[in-house]
Parts: sequence; C-alpha cells; structure tokens
Amino acid sequence: MNIKLIEGQFNNKEALDLITQVIHIKIKFHENKINNNSNEEDVKYRETKIKNLQKELFELKYYLDNNGNSVQLEAQVVVK
Repeated sequence: MNIKLIEGQFNNKEALDLITQVIHIKIKFHENKINNNSNEEDVKYRETKIKNLQKELFELKYYLDNNGNSVQLEAQVVVK
C-alpha cells in the first residue's frame, strides 16, 4: 500500500513551510516517546533522531535559499 502525501511543484516558501510542518510532527512524535519512556537507550536514540531532523531542516533551508524559485516535491508512505 502506498499513500501519496506530497506531490507537485511548489515555490520555495511553500516547500519550506510544508516540509517544516512534517518535520515538526516527526520531532513531536519523538518528544512524546521520550516523555513516555524512561529507557535511557531509547531516549538517546530519539534525541539523535531529533537532532538529525533539525540538521536536515537547516540544510533544506540553505538549499532553498540558494537554488532557484521552485522545487518539485514527492513524498509517500510505503506500507509493506
């Protein structure tokens, strides 16, 4: 099963807004898991995931600021 979440051409501001919202949802998911789980190993794993998401968002902002006016975005969930 495939669920298309994002597909289309977006100006840079729209693309950044959309991806920022998706990344913030993922960060919130990991933060909630941290708050509900006292396992130190899991907490460290999720903190690393959050830092990586923040880093990727920073890199995306840099890319969009320095490359053109629009981008093609495609995102889907593949359930196996």
